[in-house]
Amino acid sequence: MEVKDELAVQRTKLANERNLLAYLRSFIVFLGAGITFVKLFPHDRFLQVFGIVLIPVSVIFLILGLISFRRNQRKINRHYNSKEKGQ
Repeated sequence: MEVKDELAVQRTKLANERNLLAYLRSFIVFLGAGITFVKLFPHDRFLQVFGIVLIPVSVIFLILGLISFRRNQRKINRHYNSKEKGQ
């Protein structure tokens, strides 16, 4: 594999990792906001419910991010491994 092709592979893998980090950041923000609403506003029913809803939503972000990362990682490996075998 040429140097430019190897750099393209590395860029693609790094883009996939950045995507995972964005999902993780969203997970942390939603989880933190949910816990904050639940703890800081115990007498406001709307914010309590909103906080309780945000916590499972944050877990969904985490799961979707991990699934997306793994799926893209497999596609990347399959694509570039098949290219190497073809040459």
